[in-house]
Amino acid sequence: MTEYRDRIATLAKRAKADRESFDPPTNPPDEKRALSFLRSGVGDVVAVYIEGRTGEFARFDEWEMTRLEQALNDWLALYARCYGYEIETECTVREVAELVVKTHDIHDAVQLLTHVPSPEARRTRN
Repeated sequence: MTEYRDRIATLAKRAKADRESFDPPTNPPDEKRALSFLRSGVGDVVAVYIEGRTGEFARFDEWEMTRLEQALNDWLALYARCYGYEIETECTVREVAELVVKTHDIHDAVQLLTHVPSPEARRTRN
């Protein structure tokens, strides 16, 4: 158990509540809501993980990692649903965190992992 346990429990509860209360957009994409799931969901999970892995290296136990990854994957699924895609992901927090560090952009990192929106759709919007 680490000092992050309460924060992780809160993230897991928020992700579950978001998933249970989610109403898909009637006319996707809902980019504003998708970005909100990235910043206030995926970003929070990645932040806890990176914070725990730097400085006084935290050894997250199985309970903590399971909840971090479930929250992460819940928010990734909601992000995709905002674009009209039904996906179930099994991403690890580590792989998302590494991509965020590499790309310096959470949206780019998640798009690379989920392929949502498709690269063609992103080009037409930019």
